[in-house]
Amino acid sequence: MATDLPKQVLDALSQSNGPVLTAEIFPSESFTTIKSALDRLGSREMVLYKTIERDEAILTDEAQGIAEHGSHEAKVFEAVRSAIEGLKVSDLPGIVGKESAKVGQGKALAGKWIKLDRERNILKTNIDSIVDTTREQLQTIERTKTHPDTKVISELKKRKLLKMQKAITFEVSKGPKYARDFVKEETDLTAEMLASGAWKNVKLKPCNFQSKGALTPSGALHPLNKVRHEFRQIFFEMGFEEMPTNRFVETGFWNFDALFVPQQHPARDLQDTFYISDPLRADKPGPDPTAGTGDPKLDYEQYWNNVREVHENGKFGSIGYRYPWKEDEALRLVLRTHTTSTSTYMLHKLATNPRPARYFSIDRVFRNETVDATHLAEFHQVEGVIADFGLTLGGLIGFMEVFFGKMGIHRLRFKPAYNPYTEPSMEIFGFHEGLNKWVEIGNSGMFRPEMLEPMGLPKEMRVYGWGLSLERPTMIKYGVNNIRELLGHKVDLNFVESNAAVRLEKD
Repeated sequence: MATDLPKQVLDALSQSNGPVLTAEIFPSESFTTIKSALDRLGSREMVLYKTIERDEAILTDEAQGIAEHGSHEAKVFEAVRSAIEGLKVSDLPGIVGKESAKVGQGKALAGKWIKLDRERNILKTNIDSIVDTTREQLQTIERTKTHPDTKVISELKKRKLLKMQKAITFEVSKGPKYARDFVKEETDLTAEMLASGAWKNVKLKPCNFQSKGALTPSGALHPLNKVRHEFRQIFFEMGFEEMPTNRFVETGFWNFDALFVPQQHPARDLQDTFYISDPLRADKPGPDPTAGTGDPKLDYEQYWNNVREVHENGKFGSIGYRYPWKEDEALRLVLRTHTTSTSTYMLHKLATNPRPARYFSIDRVFRNETVDATHLAEFHQVEGVIADFGLTLGGLIGFMEVFFGKMGIHRLRFKPAYNPYTEPSMEIFGFHEGLNKWVEIGNSGMFRPEMLEPMGLPKEMRVYGWGLSLERPTMIKYGVNNIRELLGHKVDLNFVESNAAVRLEKD
């Protein structure tokens, strides 16, 4: 019984000249029961033990049948030997079973236990007796959970007769205070002991003041939320205002057209974007119905016409794309591919009172991506926007150095890039000390006049825009190699609960 296990451990050590393995002396006891008994003895220095992790071979149902009744090839041999004049191949399944006939005939022929008369299609024995090696090997493995010959293990695994599993056992040896008898210790000093004087003779269990208390169950922030919080603090510290990002579904107008993305752009193809099937179309841009009467200064109809003209014929000093702009395409509903659609909405509102402004957002976006170790069909975008007069590209580079410096990234490089709604555009690279190489960490640029002036913003106003994913810095900080271990059904809750808050500027 489990209550007698400490005594049994001490008895086993007294009968042994050295350490003992719990897997051998207590094969049927659970891990928890054995660990509890060893901890009890170890705390009194009666035993010393160490944990051993090993691979154990476990017999499958088919292998257990072989260990009990013999291998397929042995059954075939016995059936052939019993037939004095030989056994027809067609009769074999009816005697030993289809599975044994299928597997055993080939094995018995390969081992030259039997031979095949091809003219008469009859099986005959080649030798008088056999040793059922497979059965003996499986019986050994059934007893010891392993086999001294690793080739045997490999062969039986190929035949799907074994499956491997991790097993934990303990190597136990005598401690400094080992004794054959385990004296029961009292945990409490009772009134009865004091009254009777029994407390003088009992052994009280010592208090362990070094033991840790039980963990209190509590909620835990996901690592993405921890990093998101750090980003928000950086933005707030630098004077930014958070944008509302509660619209996962946008029209093609806000997601693409207002950003001067042509309707033939590859990003608008089905293989890159998720479109909504019901309803297929939305209304034209207008005041937000959830925001009351809206701002009467915003002329959505004029904005709509300006965007159409800048695409079709060019306007505000631009020649445009010069193609027939389709209203239906602009009103198609999509799962937003970036939070820049929200930035566009906020800049349009800013046109009623043009002034220096700083906005940011951190929220989910959706792309029709092939899922792999570094890509999901949805991820989180961190985006920042600065509007002011007299902004220059040099100012954007300087600001990026300050912004990423607050994240602990001080070595930056900038590479020219193309983006439909920013010109000039730059990819941002940071030197990763752990990987010892340059990695892309974001994208940036200055919004084009074809995007800003149709909103009604002054010609002299310039707007910086930049973005990066939330997942990449989170994976780097928490040492995650597969994004599916960070977000989705494969996330380990222990990983969520055990990881500390992150500080982006610190390793």
